Amino acid sequence: MCVPDVREQTLVAVKPDGVQRRLVGQIIRRFEQRGFKLVGLKMLQVSEDLLSQHYCALRKKPFYPSLLHYMTSGPVVVMVWEGHNVVQTSRVMVGHTNPAEAQAGTVRGDFSFHVSRNVVHASDSLEGAQREIQLWFQGKELLNWDCCDQSITCEV
Repeated sequence: MCVPDVREQTLVAVKPDGVQRRLVGQIIRRFEQRGFKLVGLKMLQVSEDLLSQHYCALRKKPFYPSLLHYMTSGPVVVMVWEGHNVVQTSRVMVGHTNPAEAQAGTVRGDFSFHVSRNVVHASDSLEGAQREIQLWFQGKELLNWDCCDQSITCEV
């Protein structure tokens, strides 16, 4: 029997610097190896309108204009991952926002150069993940599929 929250979902986005540096595959690999199931994936050039909604809590910050410029400077790859405790685990896997404080072995610890170029975004809470997934994906874009190892990876 699967644990009740095995269907928890989170949003992970490879930011323009991660796409430019061809890190998408390595980042996907880490989440797959962890046993999470990919249920949504797309590459897009993000609009300022979508970013304004996504980063609504940061709109009044002095760095917001440079954040917008950076996030619209190239394509992003946005994904929805599903699994047990995926939101919290993803945050640990991604590492501290500031790469100088991110541990080796985390995405940011291994690949980021600066807090303003930190390769990846991961939802910070279950509520945040639900809000972000609805912003970035339409319901039909998320697939509900049976993974061949699901009975092994979801039983406790």
